[in-house]
Amino acid sequence: MKKISLAWQIFIGLALGIIVGAVFYGNPHVATYLQPIGDIFIRLIKMIVVPIVVSSLIVGVAGVGDMKSLGKLGGKTLLYFEIITTIAIIVGLLAANVFQPGVGVDRTHLTKTDINSYVSTAEKTESHSMIDTVVNIVPTNIIQSLAEGDMLAIIFFSVMFGLGVAAIGEKGLPILNFFKGTADAMFFVTNQIMKLAPFGVFALIGVTVSKFGISSLIPLGKLVLVVYGAMIFFILVVLGLTAKIVGFNIFKLIRYLKDELILGYTTASSETVLPKIMEKMEKLGCPKSITSFVIPTGYSFNLDGSTLYQAIAAMFIAQMYGIHMSIGQQITLVFVLMLTSKGIAGVPGVSFVVLLATLGTVGLPVEGLAFIAGIDRILDMARTCVNIVGNSLAAIVITKWEGHSLDDSVTVEQKAA
Repeated sequence: MKKISLAWQIFIGLALGIIVGAVFYGNPHVATYLQPIGDIFIRLIKMIVVPIVVSSLIVGVAGVGDMKSLGKLGGKTLLYFEIITTIAIIVGLLAANVFQPGVGVDRTHLTKTDINSYVSTAEKTESHSMIDTVVNIVPTNIIQSLAEGDMLAIIFFSVMFGLGVAAIGEKGLPILNFFKGTADAMFFVTNQIMKLAPFGVFALIGVTVSKFGISSLIPLGKLVLVVYGAMIFFILVVLGLTAKIVGFNIFKLIRYLKDELILGYTTASSETVLPKIMEKMEKLGCPKSITSFVIPTGYSFNLDGSTLYQAIAAMFIAQMYGIHMSIGQQITLVFVLMLTSKGIAGVPGVSFVVLLATLGTVGLPVEGLAFIAGIDRILDMARTCVNIVGNSLAAIVITKWEGHSLDDSVTVEQKAA
């Protein structure tokens, strides 16, 4: 009997979850029984993210060996991130201007959702500038940073530690072998946890559908269509052209990442697939020194789907309230989003917090977010897929930019198997 692939298992879990959620729409018992299953799966993934990032980074950086080479890699990576995320913002603004999802929306028929939790988070971070982010990259207590999952601080420490291991030569070999063994062991653990993915997907999508149903999408259906359409356009055209420039096919990449995209879409969390993305990019031929640096860093600085959504959401709120935004104001919005989307990287509910920080700056009513908060989960699922493809492609682009070639002797489909 032929074994069902993980991709099909996840897809079956997704379909069954949608059916259960639709059948028991509005029934609170669905969340009572299914949410713990989904939570356990998410916690299992979060459990392994930090050990994998730390061990892979230390091994990768020790392989690079010197500060100058690493500095060039970091500079190229951040430059690429800034260019692509800026294009994502512009695509979002163009989509909002062309299709105008907020025009004609009757606010009296929209359900307001409580956004106090986002507001309180935004208040804590409203004075958190880009300079603060740069300062906070350097940890005062690495144990605390590891416990809190502060990824930027973890990356900084791991890079410095890796450079130290490389600098002491043979004395560092036992340490290097320890972290190599740790990375290999954690990737084994990852593969075991992924066997539970169909159950996690079934539970999480079942809870989502049972809470929202289809009816919640109807009043804001145009916004959902514009967001999904713009994100598909961004992946196929912007990321597709980027991939073509470096000699890669975006459709091959999507097929290669099908398991991770289904999982990321269902869980609405890029973090759930970070370990597998790193592993798959290495199998594709990206050096460990690049994947272990580019992909975790991209989770803070290369959230293409999130920045694209933020641009559309800001324009949607302006249109909903009948506020005309001139070209100058929209250019200001681009610059503000360029800063705020990085300035509070790593904050929980980051897309909403960025929007709260941005709307006031450009003179838009933050109350408008209460109307779209209810469907944010549906939009977040699409954002996550774009973020996954964007960060995976970033590893390929930087690999090519650094003069490495991917292993073309084995096809993407064979590597996936």
